Amino acid sequence: MIRTLLGLLLLTVSAQAAEPGVIPVLAYHRFDPVASHSATIVTTAAFTEQLDWLASHHIAVVKLSEALSVAHGTAPHGPEVAITADDGWRSVYTIMFPIIRARGIPVTLFINPPQIGQGSAYLTWDMLREMARSGLVDVQAHTQSHPNFNTERARRAPDAYAAYIDHEIADSRAPIEHHLGQPADLLAWPFGIHDPTLEQAAARAGFKAAFALGSQAIAPGSPDYALPRYQVYETDRGTRFGWIAEGHPRNAFQKALKKAAKETTP
Repeated sequence: MIRTLLGLLLLTVSAQAAEPGVIPVLAYHRFDPVASHSATIVTTAAFTEQLDWLASHHIAVVKLSEALSVAHGTAPHGPEVAITADDGWRSVYTIMFPIIRARGIPVTLFINPPQIGQGSAYLTWDMLREMARSGLVDVQAHTQSHPNFNTERARRAPDAYAAYIDHEIADSRAPIEHHLGQPADLLAWPFGIHDPTLEQAAARAGFKAAFALGSQAIAPGSPDYALPRYQVYETDRGTRFGWIAEGHPRNAFQKALKKAAKETTP
């Protein structure tokens, strides 16, 4: 009886219409073949299941530039999502890349250039070049050292902090453009932290947009330097994953479950 009721609840939630005119951007970090021992790690099985869900529900995976177009008022061609992966972990190459290459799925990587090639946990420039040559992988900036800007602001004098953020933001572009020969004009905020001062620094540095977190979809009028993304977790499977892939705010999922429970309880 309990299992039957749970199934009814999930079916009721999943039957809710996708949010119109928006595009969710999914943010991944690390991948592991079998185990998720951190909030930022998604297993191969979970990632494959999530992509299968998108395919079975006819939701296209598009380039991140399509999400920026939606923010500027262009309507999506249909149900769509964009996929990003932050920090430059090597598992992006060993696990994610073969999967997305087999499926022809575009992905944007946000990297910290000084970390590239630093130990076995991180990508190398050769790996990034190979992925970029596939035509499926775009490489963009995630600042220089992935700082917590709130902490850095508190520990520095105003002038020193201003110089620090200019270095972290502006200087993250050139290494990508040098090594890969492609523009680096998109930025992802470490830890999703942003404020007007940081956003202005990104604009001065020539970035045309910056992505945060926020667990909601990009919609017309979303701010160029604070575009929201959903961090994806190992537990985002089935209806829970579908909820965000259809553009609903993550924090409304439990409310939807409670509403569905009332509607399905005899």
